[in-house]
Amino acid sequence: MNAPTITQARPYMAGLADELTRSGAIRSSEWSQAFSSVPRHLFVPRWFRQETNDRGIAVWREHHGVTTADDLSAVYRDQTLVTALDPDTAEQVDGTAWTGIPTSSSTLPSLMAGMLEDLAVQDGDRVLEIGTGTGYNAALLSARLGEHLVHSVDIDPDLVRTAQDHLSSAGFTPQLVPGDGTRGYPTGDRFDRIIATCAVPAVPAAWIEQSRPGTILVADIALGIEGGLVRLEVDEQGRALGHFTATAGRFMAARSDARTYAVPQRAGRAAETGTWPSPVTAADVRSHYPFRLLLALYLPGAEIVYHVDESGAMALQIQGPDGSWARLPLAGDAVSTVTCGGDPGLRTRVEDAWRWWNDSGRPSHDRFGYAREADGTAYVWHIPDGTRWDIPV
Repeated sequence: MNAPTITQARPYMAGLADELTRSGAIRSSEWSQAFSSVPRHLFVPRWFRQETNDRGIAVWREHHGVTTADDLSAVYRDQTLVTALDPDTAEQVDGTAWTGIPTSSSTLPSLMAGMLEDLAVQDGDRVLEIGTGTGYNAALLSARLGEHLVHSVDIDPDLVRTAQDHLSSAGFTPQLVPGDGTRGYPTGDRFDRIIATCAVPAVPAAWIEQSRPGTILVADIALGIEGGLVRLEVDEQGRALGHFTATAGRFMAARSDARTYAVPQRAGRAAETGTWPSPVTAADVRSHYPFRLLLALYLPGAEIVYHVDESGAMALQIQGPDGSWARLPLAGDAVSTVTCGGDPGLRTRVEDAWRWWNDSGRPSHDRFGYAREADGTAYVWHIPDGTRWDIPV
């Protein structure tokens, strides 16, 4: 088939909206109508599927155009479609396969729907979107509110131009500008709703300055080992208060440069100090998102990496900013042990977090509140009992 018309795609558009409604991601008729009426295929004329090639290398397989029924089914499935790779890391392996770091995508539709529902827009609300990407989310907002109320900013001017073309082909002309979204919208306007489709370590001051009392912010806060989506409301004093949402998902980090991501500087790995029995296993860390969020609070600046030893055995490694580490085997007879290097307190803090989480009934991530004070300081608290963790600035 040739490139499908919007009329030909309508059954697929309606099918996606129905799927998202059944899953609970869409909770209102207004957003069901928006997803049913916005043609996603116009926003992803090119995307990459991850696969393993015949040499055993994980690659991104480039796909151009929506020309078959299978293409339409893929585009209108609840899946993320990677649409751009970092030009500094992208390398073509063969005619259609690449390696590289993704820098833009058409987000998982159920994640988009959940965030849009959490945004709780009302007719007449002016919305600022941070991270234009393909333009699909701006189109959904335009379908719901009217394009004149939708403003979007993206660090990459090329993405903005491409998104404008996509939006125009779908019949929308919201206000799009290139720029660093962590500095807000260039005109300094105020908004009733702000939604960010990139991860930030803290709510930027510019977003608060461009809010009104009652403005709702939905964004991905990256706290190190883990983070998550928060829904916050700004008050008269410029304080943003709310909680992590039941909508789970993570985004690529916000960039201050249009081409590349900053590479963090890490301390050298500390020497090994010993192996001990551990109440926490790699499976516990990998399978429990709320526990990883708690680890981020107990271990500021730490990260999770994977380690492969000389025998090829793989372990999950919790790595502190000072080079200390705690290594949890992924398989084998030693899965209930931890091998450490550097500060022994890293291991005990992991175990303290595990005990607290279990003693508190294994609370889900939406049982944790998040606050940004007017002076920029922030903290997380356990909503049922008020236990609080300050977030380092």
